[in-house]
Amino acid sequence: MAVGRTFEESIQKALRMCHPSVDGFVPHLPLKRAWGAQQDLQQDLAVPSSTRIFSLAKALHSGLGVDQIHRLTAIDKWFLHKLRRITELEHHLGKFHSSTVPQDLLLRAKRDGFSDRQVGQILGCTEAEARQLRLSQNIRPWVKQIDTLAAEYPAVTNYLYCTYHGQEHDLDFADRAVMVLGCGPYHIGSSVEFDWCAVSSIRALRQMGKRTVVINHNPETVSTDFDECDRLYFEELTLERILDITQQEGCSGSIVSVGGQIPNNLAMPLHRNGVKILGTDPEQIDRAEERSVFSSILDQLGVDQAPWRALSSLEDAFAFASKVGYPCLLRPSYVLSGSAMNVVYGEEEMKRFLEEAAQVSQEHPVVITKFICGAREVEVDAVAKAGKVLVHAITEHVEDAGVHSGDATLMLPTQSISQGALEKVKTATRKIAKAFEISGPFNTQFLVKGNDVMVIECNLRASRSFPFVSKTIGVDFISVATRVMVGEPLEEARLPSLENPIIPVDYVGIKAPMFSWPRLRDADPVLRCEMASTGEVACFGPNIYSAFLKAMLSTGFKLPQRGILIGIQHSFRPRFLATAHQLNEEGFKLYATEATSAWLNVNDVPSAPVAWPSQEGEDGPLPSISRLISEGQIDLVINLPNNSTRFLRDNFLIRRMAVDHGVPLITNYQVAKLFAEAIKYSKTLDTTSLFHYRQRDASQQG
Repeated sequence: MAVGRTFEESIQKALRMCHPSVDGFVPHLPLKRAWGAQQDLQQDLAVPSSTRIFSLAKALHSGLGVDQIHRLTAIDKWFLHKLRRITELEHHLGKFHSSTVPQDLLLRAKRDGFSDRQVGQILGCTEAEARQLRLSQNIRPWVKQIDTLAAEYPAVTNYLYCTYHGQEHDLDFADRAVMVLGCGPYHIGSSVEFDWCAVSSIRALRQMGKRTVVINHNPETVSTDFDECDRLYFEELTLERILDITQQEGCSGSIVSVGGQIPNNLAMPLHRNGVKILGTDPEQIDRAEERSVFSSILDQLGVDQAPWRALSSLEDAFAFASKVGYPCLLRPSYVLSGSAMNVVYGEEEMKRFLEEAAQVSQEHPVVITKFICGAREVEVDAVAKAGKVLVHAITEHVEDAGVHSGDATLMLPTQSISQGALEKVKTATRKIAKAFEISGPFNTQFLVKGNDVMVIECNLRASRSFPFVSKTIGVDFISVATRVMVGEPLEEARLPSLENPIIPVDYVGIKAPMFSWPRLRDADPVLRCEMASTGEVACFGPNIYSAFLKAMLSTGFKLPQRGILIGIQHSFRPRFLATAHQLNEEGFKLYATEATSAWLNVNDVPSAPVAWPSQEGEDGPLPSISRLISEGQIDLVINLPNNSTRFLRDNFLIRRMAVDHGVPLITNYQVAKLFAEAIKYSKTLDTTSLFHYRQRDASQQG
């Protein structure tokens, strides 16, 4: 949500708020994606889509008239004339260089919402040079209050925005406030978890008696409630705007580590521009985010990791893969939610995915690592002070490695990791915290296979699992991190350090993901390295099975009552047999495609054969899956795909059929196994509160 004094100013701000790669009303797609080779611009204008606004910009740049665009889009001409004004101003500005541009034209551009980066691109200079140019001409934004009383009464609020339309500020500025950067827009990869972190930090600061200035632009968040902080700027999370506000407010420092990846990526640019970053040194954040540098430091520390290489060419990637063998994992730097991160199984996939990763991570090298099949993933959420770990919690993923941590089902405490492996995890965490001199929140991810422990990555910021671990063990990690970052004292002896952890004995916490597959038309509802979930739930129970079932039910998962369709490939069959027996013993009728059904029946698991979707309509004796789902005969689908199957299309159609009909779908073997083990607990689920679990746990441990 953008606030400005003209439509032109507001629309350009709003577009930039959607994603850091968007410069404004420009004829370019987000994430530097290329237009299709066969692009039909008129068709793109006629059909509403998430990228039509950029097609509109392209049309205006190409010379299409307002009347023609109106006929194609049915967008009111008032808006089209305003958008054309932006395009015309850009053309006019492009006739000048940074040394010749008139002051009044530069002011007009700023008033129409052009950012310093946009202006720099048009004038042929850098963003920093464009900023210096406008400051030298005394072109600065004014801070205005948002009128919450519809002009009926005088409004005095701390609800603020910046604009170049004005002659004075609406308020006076008092120095020494602490700035907290929010999470920005909700999207796949960034949701309410990061807002919880930001709000917890703001509240901790206010409890310490410190003034707070918050920058965020998401109207859904709690952090944009203007009674949560002393001053709320409903503004862009960009270098330009944060520098403007910091210099105006005279902030004592900025917290960038509680809002997710967008503010974290701004740590170094802000640091270079003289902004004091509270907590971990931005240079250290940069070293951890740069995958090749981070991997080199792990080698120096003697901390195990999968074989890796920083890539400079496709030939490099092929040479590495032939040395270590497929599958391999491609990992770009400075990304959130595993963007463009992929497991590759052959040369064709390597070509395709490496191009995608290089596009997302243009300024930083892409790293390739050997993918360890069959490993468990473990995460450590922690807070350190000057390199010493003060609080920590260790969670285990239900799914094996290969599923993004945001899509994984988390268990706390860990359920299958040996004590020896946990000690190695703690040792590596201790070494990393010390090497990067961490002061604040951080999250480290590990692969565990038997007693072998390898580091995947470390983020020197709060992770999306901080709210979950804080609530599960009863320690507010963000409050601790905030006190560390602003230099306030702590009662360290009472905190769950690596030496004295808080491990629940009498209960288990489960964090489960929620997906929006029915809304994502034609998307394949299967979990990969790139995050797909749009929300999460946390539930608790006296054991893993009870907590898991509660979590599944809380996501909208309906327990099956009649039949289960099973789709498994040859590689899963030996492991899946015990699970199939358990489901049969619980009284469910099992369905499977012909070959799988025959295998189940041979192994004493009764199963009814069904036709593949591609066989529907043929005069065969087997019933169709779509009919069985429509009639309610199948009310759970377990579909475990792999890359070598020759039924890729059929399996995709089965998964889509399930989500499009609202039938629960499981696509991961470990989740299917845990579900089969847990289903017998469905009649005995308790309703104990977390407070009572903690109380009971404390009395047992005491």
